[in-house]
Amino acid sequence: MAQLSRRHVLAVGAGGALSASLGPSWLRRAAASEMPAEMHGISAFGDLKYPSDFHHFDYVNVDAPKGGTFSLIPAVRAYNQSYFTFSSLNAFILKGEGAQGMDLTFVSLMAHAGDEPDAMYGYAAKSVQISPDKLAYRYRIRPEARFHDGSKLTAHDVAFSINTLKEKGHPLIQLQMRDVKGAEALDDVTVVVNFAEKRARDVPLYAAGLPIFSKAYYATRPFDESSTDVPLGSGPYKVGRFEINRYIEFERVKDWWAADLPVCRGCNNFDIVRYEFYRDRDVAFEGFTGKNYLYREEFTSRIWATRYDFPAVKDGRVKREQVPDRTPSGGQGWFINTRRDKFKDVKIRDAMNCAFDFEWTNKTIMYGAYARTISPFQNSDLVAQGMPTAEELKLLEPYRGQVPDEVFGEPYVPPVTDGSGQDRTLLRKAQQLLQEAKLPVKDGKRLLPNGDVFTVEFLIEEPSFQPHHASFIKNLNTLGIEASLRLVDAVQHRARVEAFDFDVTVERISMTPTPGDSLRTYFTAQAAATKGSYNLAGVASPAIDALVEKAMAANTRDELTVACRAIDRVFRAGRYWVPQWNNTSHRLAYWDMFDHPEKLPRYQLSDYSSDVGERTLWWFDAAKAAKLDQAK
Repeated sequence: MAQLSRRHVLAVGAGGALSASLGPSWLRRAAASEMPAEMHGISAFGDLKYPSDFHHFDYVNVDAPKGGTFSLIPAVRAYNQSYFTFSSLNAFILKGEGAQGMDLTFVSLMAHAGDEPDAMYGYAAKSVQISPDKLAYRYRIRPEARFHDGSKLTAHDVAFSINTLKEKGHPLIQLQMRDVKGAEALDDVTVVVNFAEKRARDVPLYAAGLPIFSKAYYATRPFDESSTDVPLGSGPYKVGRFEINRYIEFERVKDWWAADLPVCRGCNNFDIVRYEFYRDRDVAFEGFTGKNYLYREEFTSRIWATRYDFPAVKDGRVKREQVPDRTPSGGQGWFINTRRDKFKDVKIRDAMNCAFDFEWTNKTIMYGAYARTISPFQNSDLVAQGMPTAEELKLLEPYRGQVPDEVFGEPYVPPVTDGSGQDRTLLRKAQQLLQEAKLPVKDGKRLLPNGDVFTVEFLIEEPSFQPHHASFIKNLNTLGIEASLRLVDAVQHRARVEAFDFDVTVERISMTPTPGDSLRTYFTAQAAATKGSYNLAGVASPAIDALVEKAMAANTRDELTVACRAIDRVFRAGRYWVPQWNNTSHRLAYWDMFDHPEKLPRYQLSDYSSDVGERTLWWFDAAKAAKLDQAK
């Protein structure tokens, strides 16, 4: 669910300054006879499942009733959001802790289809025309589009939003908009988004999915400041009641202008969507058992295995489902901050990998519920396997001698331990690697080349994660490394991680089925130097930078797959992290007052975007709710 400058947004916003520098676009200059056909959708490689006259997405229930409340705790986060708190209703900048669910209050040019890897269809935009060189996208805005105050949503609002986010958005937004030159409104209903040459394949998709803000609203307000003022939106919901740090509600807009669009039919069925915030996931579980919120995706195997035996589960008032995850699970792990001198030697990072006993942790702490993660592209076709193919070697050969020789062989896979919690064979290997890195032991302490004791601090924000560190820290201590765990609150954790003020921290890389420009935010030197980016390990490899460019320039899905597998080989060889684990299914629990479509979308099953997920696809079942009340 990742920055904005702090200069005041003037009445003209970023739009005036940027669009003036764009010059006349091809679409502005083109004669009518040269104009490309209007399209109802876009995708990375041009493939679309749904025709121009489609009525609704296949996976929705168009007859779903409206009503009821859907309440949950945060399961994903983006940009400045936190799982545990919020202090601002601006969720698209660096400053403050943005409230979960704010995306529900805005529309975008186009909306994702949950059953296609990357296709998008008309939302605020009725159609799009793409220039022959694919550097200009001309959108026609729907005349019925409205903000919640009844004012028209126009092309000027779209241009303002794109240009403002490019200049003042969260650093991750700015990074992903590097190849967006800007947007210009030709009139009230026509906006052109211009892109740089050699732009990444998915940049137009990213731009088409950005929230549209009201230019008039921000004419008298700074965009890039944390605020609890309710922004003017145009989405299916508007902000209702909220209490900072505790909860926020979103109320369905009953006369919403877009309710009958093909991308919206059967969606946004709840009258209220409410997020509850807890500082501790164990405490949050108790809140669920007490019906303080109604839906929970369970991420803790211990709780799933041992604590779903409370009366409401036994008598059927709370339902449990395990839904297979057929999407890229991404990669979760301990990311090692290579910006710090003590972690720059790959042998030291390799030794740390040898010290983690996944088999013991999975068996003892996680009830054997997880599979070992090996790649940031986990659970996808982009994971490198076996020896490099000829196509992969063609991309990798220019960097022979600059990357580890391992890159040209079998990809690195974390070692399998004996499950004892202290595998002596692997610890001996770790000892040898540390000696080769010139880190001797004196008086039982591992010393750095400058004579200082080698210390490693693990930074976390969730108390429930403490047991998973114990064995790892014990093994590092056995190696003479002074390892410790630091638990901080959510606000301090985000501040430190965004400033790269940590030794090692836990994070999850989340990949889309068709990654593109987002690869920059995880793997490139530019991201390593950008505070607030997802490149927590500080990866700054010329080879990876070049391979990322190859991936973004891929013209076919096969070319993309080859480039990502090459990236995977180099990243894994660099030992930038100690990979953890992944779940092959979604573990869902909910009070039995909901129903959902029988056919759930493959690519965005859970609540990972603004237009699909439980909060938008499920619905309230009044009969079930009445039965539940009677069973109290």
